[in-house]
Amino acid sequence: MPFIPHTEADIEQMLQVLDIHHIDTLFDEIPSALHAKELGNIDPGRSEMDVLRLMQERAELDAGAMCFLGAGAYEHHIPSAVWDIAARGEFMTAYTPYQAEASQGTLQLIYEYQSMMTALMSMDVSNASLYDGGSALAEAILMAVRANRKSKSRRVLYAGTTNPRYVRAGRALVAGQGIELVEIPRQNGALKIRLDDLQQYAEQDYAAIILPFPNYFGQLESVHEIVDWAHGQKMLVIAAVNPIAVSALVPPGEWGRQGADIAIGDGQPLGLPLSSGGPYFGFMCCRQAYVRQMPGRIIGKTIDLEGRTGYTLTLQAREQHIRRSKATSNICTNQGLAVTAATIHMALLGAKGLAKVALASRRNAVRLAVLLSQIEGVACLNDGDSFHEFVLRFDTDLDTVMDALHEQAILPGIALAGDFPDLPNCLLVCATETKQESDLETYRSHLEQVLAEREGT
Repeated sequence: MPFIPHTEADIEQMLQVLDIHHIDTLFDEIPSALHAKELGNIDPGRSEMDVLRLMQERAELDAGAMCFLGAGAYEHHIPSAVWDIAARGEFMTAYTPYQAEASQGTLQLIYEYQSMMTALMSMDVSNASLYDGGSALAEAILMAVRANRKSKSRRVLYAGTTNPRYVRAGRALVAGQGIELVEIPRQNGALKIRLDDLQQYAEQDYAAIILPFPNYFGQLESVHEIVDWAHGQKMLVIAAVNPIAVSALVPPGEWGRQGADIAIGDGQPLGLPLSSGGPYFGFMCCRQAYVRQMPGRIIGKTIDLEGRTGYTLTLQAREQHIRRSKATSNICTNQGLAVTAATIHMALLGAKGLAKVALASRRNAVRLAVLLSQIEGVACLNDGDSFHEFVLRFDTDLDTVMDALHEQAILPGIALAGDFPDLPNCLLVCATETKQESDLETYRSHLEQVLAEREGT
């Protein structure tokens, strides 16, 4: 049925029937404090031609730039076959499979995606219905509070090394339900938390702890010790992980004696390009014991009466499917196209291929950290094991250095002072498998030149 907007005549006729003079009268029970305000910071509307011209101009600003950005969105090589297949009509235009009998192809793809994710995370169950890493963390917090029957609190601990954007998204989505997020602060400028940092929270009631791996600074937290400590305190463990990293490192299902309880993250590194802030999709895995509290959908594989393989929705947690009081999800799409690309990407690379990507990324990051920290006035702050990101501290004003590198078509990293005031003039740098030795040398030589010119002035 086509959508036909109301005309002015339609609205006038409705108001006459209701014997009112203005449509706002229909909403007079809404307090004025909740009324939407004018969008003062939004530019006037533009024509399609003007918008396309503007987007082209902005895209050209990044043309040829060498990218060393990270912090949750990563530049990886995407085989051409990934989006050639994902862009086929049956994938590109498919929507959520409400009618399983008409959506066997979509259901099979999601089933295979969930199977790959559980193998990658070494966990029992995966869903397929989260928007991005930040919303996945929020859903995991809500899930942990529901699932932890040993806790009466609505408080959740999180490591101060967690992606700050994830934390902000999580707090925005759970605060309205009376859930408090409590930070475990980093001590003395450290880039990871220590087991000693947790002792002040011992014998207190917290529903869960959020543990990033790798953390926002690229460091590898002491996950085995922290997980065992948290379980000893009757907390659930929410692992916020990079899916590429865990392909070569210990997966969250194997942390400590019992493993993490919930694993979440962003699937962007799995075949999704860096494209003006999207697309992304969030993933979530958990232990079988908590599957009934998991939001989203779970696809199952079965055999029909004629012995043929079939796929079906085995768990739907939305309020439209079950009683509202029992619902655990408000999610109404599964980021289907992004999940499709990720499934194809994982199938093409396989477990060994993903691990090779991870190891190549780490090698480049280690090499770049060595090259840059040899420059006078630059120091690498990472201590111990890390993945493909590291923190540099500069003896000079970082903003000026970044501006100069931008002019050389180098995106050098992300300044940390805005989110971490105790890290002034510090830069988060990332290197993935896409970088060659010449790229690393180019970064080094340009940075050395910029700093030398500043020293000369």
